[in-house]
Amino acid sequence: MPRLSASLLAHPPTGVAVPRYDRAQVTPGIVHLGIGAFHRAHMAVYVDDLLAQDPSWGIIGASLRRPDTKQALEPQDGLYTVAVRDAEGTALRIIGSILGVMDANTEREDLLALMASPAIRIVSLTVTEKGYCHDPATGELDEGHPDIVWDLANPTQPKSAPGILVEALARRRATGLLPFTVLSCDNLPSNGHTTRRIVTRLAALRNAELGDWIKREVRFPGTMVDRIVPATTDADRAMVEAVTGVSDAWPIMTEPFTQWVIEDRFCNGRPPFEHSGATIAADVEPFERMKLRMLNGSHSTLAYLGFLAGHQYVADAVSDPAFAALIQGLMTDEVMPTLDMPGVDLGGYRDRLLERFSNPALQHRTWQIAMDGSQKLPQRLLGTIRDRLAAGQPITRLALGVAAWMRYVTGIDETGESIDVRDPLAMRMMAIAADAGNDPEALFEGLVALGEVFGTDLPQSAPFRATVLEHLESLYDEGAAQTVAAITSGKGSRL
Repeated sequence: MPRLSASLLAHPPTGVAVPRYDRAQVTPGIVHLGIGAFHRAHMAVYVDDLLAQDPSWGIIGASLRRPDTKQALEPQDGLYTVAVRDAEGTALRIIGSILGVMDANTEREDLLALMASPAIRIVSLTVTEKGYCHDPATGELDEGHPDIVWDLANPTQPKSAPGILVEALARRRATGLLPFTVLSCDNLPSNGHTTRRIVTRLAALRNAELGDWIKREVRFPGTMVDRIVPATTDADRAMVEAVTGVSDAWPIMTEPFTQWVIEDRFCNGRPPFEHSGATIAADVEPFERMKLRMLNGSHSTLAYLGFLAGHQYVADAVSDPAFAALIQGLMTDEVMPTLDMPGVDLGGYRDRLLERFSNPALQHRTWQIAMDGSQKLPQRLLGTIRDRLAAGQPITRLALGVAAWMRYVTGIDETGESIDVRDPLAMRMMAIAADAGNDPEALFEGLVALGEVFGTDLPQSAPFRATVLEHLESLYDEGAAQTVAAITSGKGSRL
């Protein structure tokens, strides 16, 4: 079976869309840090749609932790297949916007040199919440993070994403080049402002004048990104190979829906993203808050409760009427009242989300969404909870999501089997769970004391403590399925 490569584009498989431009004319204008599945299903597709118009915006990706993406795409000339799935079927498309992938661990100097070159005008990121080396509860740089400590001691050999950005910008400043725009595409609250705060603080710790220059000259547009991208399986690879007759080491599975809202604040030019369907806005924050709270908050709640109830995929969980009612109520009664978006049909957005969650072709694993919960919870659920508490409003369903996370991170499921908890705080949380044994109150007290997750305010909130603990006790006594059923039938907590 031939491997996907540029030579095959001249005679593509029947029914497979291919780039509508001459890749030989494409040059890099963007470096993307953290070139995972989401970027390849989202931003890389938007850029692919634009390269016939302006071929100077090709992407060079960089893997910061593992070389697996480079190993998959390099033999394929950067090409890969996107499979868009829904109940109607699957549409395949080959994406050509990624010109190459670098491994930051072994090609760090080459990466920095590229970022410091005039051709690169945007550096974008999808490094996940933990890649920012910040305190999720405050949004500030974690100055004690091991990678940040290393970067301050070894500024020309940085390990972290913020450190790489600062060193590349320092090199541009030293040679008199315009800076690049830093474009965060991660699910962070106020991702542009947060990234700016982290990068400028790290730069100031290194050199006050550098920090001032970055603060003054560099732009950090806010963005809101949305597309569901499940992990690729061997069955997915086999499907793509069977349809195309070509081997692709890492195709991407996704849904038809895609959304990208971008603040129009760039310091060194930008592609016409609006021509490929992006929304250019003066202020992205309302859209970002809507998505974080409605989509991501619901997703996390479904992930923890669904996994505990034995649902492997999101669509399986939503097919349970009690789970569907829980999520609809979560969005309608507890999240939507915290959003101020005149002219936006929040009810229509909610209905579209429920439709997307129920897509049977997507096979988005609850376990995958459950990863890195200690980093996600502050943005996805706790911010909404704080707003509700400040308004004196109930947090019944939101608190159930928090309680389900607490039950999940014990590392033991409802049948006594081990859970593979992937989280930066996994060892600390499982140690807390081991000390708590089967005592929900002891588990709650141990986990709520994690200041980087809950801050100092929520542990002191009587309604928060009472509601989460009541749910946690129910999850231990009755299990996730019964707890969800009780709440949606009107028999659960109304604290």
